[in-house]
Amino acid sequence: MSSETRRLVEAATAISQLLRANSIAHAFHGSFLVSVLSNNPRTSDEIFCIVEGGPTGTHPFRRVRQAVTGSDQFTTTHSPWSNRLHATYRRVIPSIEIEILPAGEHGPRRLDSSTTMSLQGIPFLTLSEFIRAKLKSWAIRGSASDAQDILYTICQHWNRLDINRIPEVDMNHFVTSHRAAALSWAALKRKYGMR
Repeated sequence: MSSETRRLVEAATAISQLLRANSIAHAFHGSFLVSVLSNNPRTSDEIFCIVEGGPTGTHPFRRVRQAVTGSDQFTTTHSPWSNRLHATYRRVIPSIEIEILPAGEHGPRRLDSSTTMSLQGIPFLTLSEFIRAKLKSWAIRGSASDAQDILYTICQHWNRLDINRIPEVDMNHFVTSHRAAALSWAALKRKYGMR
């Protein structure tokens, strides 16, 4: 594992421990997932942590801020005008920013064994949920890095994907723009008896 990927894993593990200690369901995604899967540090420019709200309707941002209160490893920065929360891991130099995203708005509403998987002891979105989230982001922003993450995942792991979680119209549009995904998308559709 590259040193940059190790640093990100360290930061994700640290915040994950704080969230677990407070019974907060969460899962990571972003280019960080591709970095862990491929051991390629150049893809790790984004690290997102999707967090569920509380059982009484507590906003995910509040739950994260409460979980990291008193930690000497993390600080949080809330930007109300953009509805963003960043948790900054200060134990390494340079520090690592983890963007906190509310479940349901980004990724699945519920984070459980059907929507998450564990890699290196860290909860991540399943590959299907990852592609779903990345397709949504790519359709809005048209980002080349989102496209690269989708291409890597579908081309390398198509046989682990659940086609029922991937919006067919969005994926067909993606394949039209990125022909490198066509064979893997066709193989996945054949696997599920689709044309």
